[in-house]
Amino acid sequence: MSTFWENVIVVTAARYSVVILATLVFLAIFETVTSYRNWEEIKKGNLAVAMATGGKIFGIATIFRFSIEHNDTVLQSIGWGAFGFLLLLFGYFIFEFLTPTIKVDEEIGKGNKAVGLISMMISIGLAFVIGVSIE
Repeated sequence: MSTFWENVIVVTAARYSVVILATLVFLAIFETVTSYRNWEEIKKGNLAVAMATGGKIFGIATIFRFSIEHNDTVLQSIGWGAFGFLLLLFGYFIFEFLTPTIKVDEEIGKGNKAVGLISMMISIGLAFVIGVSIE
């Protein structure tokens, strides 16, 4: 049985499945902390929400990319990926806090593409910093 779990196809499928599930869970968490509904706004054509959500997806994937690269087991990858996600979420709140003249969440919900773009780039940038810190 141990050779089954050492097979590269099985390990890849396991990691892939975990990352997809984690992405869905983490996006649901992001959805609870924002005032807008991601998929409803994207369906309406809200490009700002699409950019911000895309940045979050890219950020989560990037964190897991580093987590998988630097950890031998799926469980370790999940742990570091979840920790990285918490840091990414914390970064979102810091962004909101550090821009007191702009209500980031509200502006993205209203379709402000400039704020959506900045939000996307912050998610991507933080994901690289978080990811490279994972051991």
